[in-house]
Amino acid sequence: MGGAATVVCLQQLKSILGLEHFTHGADLISVMRSVFTQTHQWRWESAVLGFSFIFFLLVTRYFSKKQPRFFWVSAMAPLTSVILGSLLVYFTHAEKHGVQVIGELKKGLNPASLTNLVFVSPYMTTAVKTGIIVGIISLAEGIAVGRSFAMFKNYHIDGNKEMIAIGTMNVVGSFTSCYLTTGPFSRSAVNYNAGCKTAASNIIMSIAVMLTLLFLTPLFHYTPLVVLSAIIVSAMLGLIDYQAAIHLWKIDKFDFVVCMSAYIGVVFASVEIGLVIAVAMSVLRILLFVARPRTFVLGNIPNSVIYRNVEQYPNAKHVPGILILEIDAPIYFANASYLRERITRWIDEEEDKIKATGETNLQYVIMDLSAVGNIDTSGISMLEEVKKITERRGLQLVLVNPGSEVMKKLNKSKFENNVGQKWIYLTVEEAVGACNFILRECKANPKKGESEGWNNV
Repeated sequence: MGGAATVVCLQQLKSILGLEHFTHGADLISVMRSVFTQTHQWRWESAVLGFSFIFFLLVTRYFSKKQPRFFWVSAMAPLTSVILGSLLVYFTHAEKHGVQVIGELKKGLNPASLTNLVFVSPYMTTAVKTGIIVGIISLAEGIAVGRSFAMFKNYHIDGNKEMIAIGTMNVVGSFTSCYLTTGPFSRSAVNYNAGCKTAASNIIMSIAVMLTLLFLTPLFHYTPLVVLSAIIVSAMLGLIDYQAAIHLWKIDKFDFVVCMSAYIGVVFASVEIGLVIAVAMSVLRILLFVARPRTFVLGNIPNSVIYRNVEQYPNAKHVPGILILEIDAPIYFANASYLRERITRWIDEEEDKIKATGETNLQYVIMDLSAVGNIDTSGISMLEEVKKITERRGLQLVLVNPGSEVMKKLNKSKFENNVGQKWIYLTVEEAVGACNFILRECKANPKKGESEGWNNV
């Protein structure tokens, strides 16, 4: 939305600088090229008038925000600007000094066009193709703009109702030579900044436009285009939320990169390109989360039965002879290989650490599967490979709290029988308690070994 607001502001440079010819491109490079290749045609009178009214509109808005009871000052500012600008041009004849005006407007409403509709080829095919494309674009724009402004006012937008409203208005409008109806960004911004609250504002605006077309068009002959541009620019500036970008930078750098990529894509290319870049980067981030899920080493919080991530809680203690791992995502084909390598690396690091400190040898690897909502065949194969890796190293694999979907698939794949039901526990506390008990039994009675310890458990 900030990028679209910037693009709209750039388009207003034509009127602010008093240029007669301007680029049809909306990107920054095209606009700047068009502006600076016509420096000899710049009109300082138009620029001074434009920036003066922009300053006036911004000051009135700031005043109304600081003094809410004077909300009407900001609401009346656009109309006041039009009246003052028209009077100024009329009395000073500024139109003769480079200030572009609206000029002569024809009176009357749009003529009826129902009798001009043609439903035969070759026009019908072209109309259907054009209608589908334009309809999709206008609907997407209308809903996107509506949702953007809905965030400001904290209300809900129903896409179905928006589609019905836009479609109905376009069908009815086609009977009266109307231009394509949609939710335009600039007009919505002007309404928003004028303090409009409900859809009734559109009814009032339509009546005002109708009365203007019927009776008041001569009054707008001297209305300077630069004043209309100033109204649009002041409305657009309020939609460039730089504080939100700073907030993103403080919280999540990747979100900030996505935000700025969308902004740059819109400003330097188009709204479509900006959206594609932002969506592509967001999808890439999701894929990275899926392909590289987080795994943690858990430790025991002193004087408790709670086990937490040792990186997040530095006071969490490792349990001697036991490596406790937590997987924080579903296990799919996309991350199975990564998880196998990551778990193997954790085991290697733990064994190296034990050798360096001379502590009790690693005996058990506990995998907390509480956060694993689902698993596919590649994930089951990964668990089977991890089971083989631990067996080759003389370690025992222990599973904790597999979800219902995970447990069903483990049962069907016979992996539960492979690992043994006695090595599946509900909580990490129970698994650690059983492993510690077996270790103590093994030390107390080495001849009977682990089987005796398990029987006692």
